[in-house]
Amino acid sequence: MFLRILDRLEELLITFLIAAATVIIFVAVAHRYLVGIPFLYPLLFPINLSWAQELCIIMFVWMAKFGAAYGVRTGIHVGVDVVVNKLNPPWRKATVLFGLLCGALFTAVVGSMGAKFVYGLMHTDQVTPDLELPSWIIYLCVPLGSYLMCFRFLQVARNFWLTGHLPHHDETQVEGVEIDAPGAGVGGITR
Repeated sequence: MFLRILDRLEELLITFLIAAATVIIFVAVAHRYLVGIPFLYPLLFPINLSWAQELCIIMFVWMAKFGAAYGVRTGIHVGVDVVVNKLNPPWRKATVLFGLLCGALFTAVVGSMGAKFVYGLMHTDQVTPDLELPSWIIYLCVPLGSYLMCFRFLQVARNFWLTGHLPHHDETQVEGVEIDAPGAGVGGITR
């Protein structure tokens, strides 16, 4: 139950951040160009959107940190496994487990260093330039995202140890689109 809630929360956070950043960027760019139209100038010029770029950068950083954890969970991270797949099964299993545990160790170290950094920032008055948010809130994505990614590495390692299977993303599968027969195109249409 906890894992399903965590999975859904992770997906909702990533979806919200990308959607909101896209809308904010669209509005800011539209505003920039529409303010140049003479009859819209008096209406749009007083609207200050100088904060939009900073907010979008922050949102993309948060999205990247949590998206990396999502990538580990679903198997969509880029990996070069040509040599690993050529190994004998016992060596392959040991090599994959070693790689997963190294990933968990690395992300735990990054998360711990990030937590120490955020803790130090909490005791300062540093704020972001445009939004004037406390800087520690912005950098909180480093320990949170890194610890979540560490958890995902351990989760995948445990599952691989027990079942021998890694999460695999099927590039040909599109959610909501069914392919009826081999060789059929999108939506069951044969080419």
